[in-house]
Order: sequence, then structure tokens, then C-alpha cells
Amino acid sequence: MKFGKKVAFYTLGCKVNQYETESIKKQFLEEGYEEVSFQEKSDYYIVNSCTVTSIADKKTRNILSRAKKLNENSVVIVTGCYAQTDGETLLEKDYIDYVVGNTNKTDILKLARSIDEQKETEKVVSHNIFDDHEYCELEFATMREMSRAYVKIQDGCNEFCSYCKIPFARGRSRSRKLDSILTEVEILTGEGYKEIILIGINMGVYGEDLEEGKNFEDLLEAVTVIEGVERVRLGSIYPDKINDRFIDIMANNSKMMPHLHISLQSCDDEVLKLMKRKYGTELVKDRLLGLKEKVKDLEFTADVIVGFPQEKDENFQNTYNLIGEIGFSNLHIFPYSDRENTVASRLSGKVDGNDKKTRTKKLESLRKEMEDLSKEKNIGKKTKVLVETIKDGYAYGYTENYHRIKMIDSGYKVSEIVEVEIYLEEGKLYGKETEKI
Repeated sequence: MKFGKKVAFYTLGCKVNQYETESIKKQFLEEGYEEVSFQEKSDYYIVNSCTVTSIADKKTRNILSRAKKLNENSVVIVTGCYAQTDGETLLEKDYIDYVVGNTNKTDILKLARSIDEQKETEKVVSHNIFDDHEYCELEFATMREMSRAYVKIQDGCNEFCSYCKIPFARGRSRSRKLDSILTEVEILTGEGYKEIILIGINMGVYGEDLEEGKNFEDLLEAVTVIEGVERVRLGSIYPDKINDRFIDIMANNSKMMPHLHISLQSCDDEVLKLMKRKYGTELVKDRLLGLKEKVKDLEFTADVIVGFPQEKDENFQNTYNLIGEIGFSNLHIFPYSDRENTVASRLSGKVDGNDKKTRTKKLESLRKEMEDLSKEKNIGKKTKVLVETIKDGYAYGYTENYHRIKMIDSGYKVSEIVEVEIYLEEGKLYGKETEKI
């Protein structure tokens, strides 16, 4: 036991990071540390960082600086993607005590033990991420969001897109053993979780590095047959990882929820080539429209980069037009920013900041139009909602195609699945109960 030692956690970035924080937290709690809010005085502040954009880097530095101000005698540890790619630079900041890369995330408790015992310790704990060839198993401490649970199936990425630092932060693709994934899902369903969300850095390549002979589609089929699993969602997928078998599973397996988040980035062939994406717009159009044709009530959300180097007005317009043709219920729009040591950062033809703002604003207007249209299409439909929260006389949850619904509380319970008829009021979707499932 650590005799009252306190620890606070802060996570930036993706669901994978959040999942990993939960595993680190479990280790500390089992050791006897007391978790406190990140706004409170603590002995340890552990920040799991993101480096996908320059804004994420800045947010990480601000959080770390805030931690040391809360307790100048605390031990501030930064881990995660930013720690992996820029560890030595981060250590130059006087508000950071230790840097632990993604390669050594599971050793943070070990580091804290050494600090508590006043042993001499390295200030930077990390090694070359590309030396990691197998998936690093974490203690089962799955991230839960009320009635939903996340399960990490894969880490790393082999794509090396020209704008992206993630392969340097996460390494090459490494798949988790199928049996390990299925065991965790079984544990979660035994605890009452009905919806499983599979997450990873590039999930579509799952299994390619394993000797088991299983691929992503095999995994989906294996998860959906586990007793107690009623809904399966996916964190994100690349367009070129959507094959005919995947489409068939989405269309014919009722447990696969009709919503996909697409790592889109652009819908222009010239820009996709500059991004070093391994497909063109014809594939994007074919796969996504093919999915919409076969999967009832399917909704897409997506990530899009605006103002990539050498993106001209006509390139942007191509992206704008195809996004509008396919139809998305929401977009995450990112104005391009250079990431150090990436190929894109060395490209000529940087887009003027005002042009990026103009294009972002135009795409944001389209996003709002598509969101409104998507809501209108769902009016009057009956759909199943998994109750996630209950507050102030209302229950909230997501439809199968990932629309957030507000319902008058009729004695609902969290994790209960109810069927509702959708109606629109003041721009928000509501559900009128038809029956409990």
C-alpha cells in the first residue's frame, strides 16, 4: 500500500488512448494509490498525450503545465503519442518530471514505485517503437461509457500517410490475439454490457500480422455470436478496407450497427495521391455508396482535412461535391497543419490561411445541411435505442445508426433497449416509446 499517495489521470486524443489509461489506472488502484480529480492536489499527475495535430500538442503542454501549478512538489509524468515522438523535447519543460513513451506505458507503475522508494530512475523511459513486433497485452480494464464498452483489437499503422505522425508514435500494425479479444468480450457481456465498440489505429488490417489465419471479417463474426452481445460498433475504418465480405456482414448481421466512421480525409485524386493514400475517389464512391445501397438506414460520419498542401479550389470542390453526393450525418473537419518530420510538411504549395478558413466554413455549412437532412430522414421511423444516461426526467441514448435521442423517462434503466418512434423538436431528435425490448 502507498500510505495515502494520490494519483490523477488526464487523457487526450482517441478512444485507444482512453482505453489504455484505464489499464494504467487499474494498476495504480490495485497497488493502493488513491485516484483524485485532475483539478485536485495530487502526488502524481499522469497525462496520456495525443500528437495527431499541432493543437493536440499544445493542449498536452497546457495540461502538463496546469498539473505542476496545482502542486509544485508533485511528480508529473507524460506518456502516450506525443511522449513517444518528442520525449527529449518535452523533458526540457520545467513542469515535466518524467516522459514515458507508448513503448513503455505498462511500466509507469514500476516507475512510480522507484520514485517512491527514492531510487535513481531514467527521466525518459522509451525505446524505438518500430522494435515492437507483437501486440502488447494490457490488463483487462476496459473503458466503459455507461452501457457501452470499448475493446482494443489492434495497434499501430503501416500506411505512412504523408501528413501523419501516428506510425512514429504507435509503430507498425500489431494485432491482438483473437482468443484474448473474445475473452474480454465474454467478461464484459457477463457484467451486463450489451454494446461492444471495437477500436484500434487501423482496424481493417486486423489479422494480417498473425499466424492464426483470421482477418477482420472473421473477428466481427466471432464477436457477434458471443452470448449477450446485442450491438457491435466500429471505431473507424479506411475506405479501402471495406470489401465485399465486410459489406455482406454489415447488411446481413443484425448485431452490426448501421453506422460507420470513415477515415476519409479527401475526395480528390490529386490530393489523395499527395497524402499517399492507397486508393482514389472511384473506390471511395463505389464502396460507400455500395454500403448505403445494401445496409438499411446506414449513416456515415468522417474525418476530413481541408487545405492540404497544393490543394487548389477545384480539388476542394471535388471533395465537397463527393461528400455531398455520398451523404454524411456528421463530419470532423480539420484545417491542415504541418507535423514535423512528415513528408507533407516538406511539400511546396502551402494553402493560405484565409483560404483554409473559407473552405472550412463552406464544408461546415454542408456538414450542417447533411446533419439536418439526416435527422429529417429519420423522422417517423421506429428504431431501437440503448439507454445510456437518465437525468432530470429524461433518458438519453443512441439509435442504431448513431443519432443521439432524448426520451421522456418512463421508468427506464441504464442498459435497457427500448423501441421508439423518432420525432423532431427544435432541431433535436426525440423518441416516443413504442415498446421495451
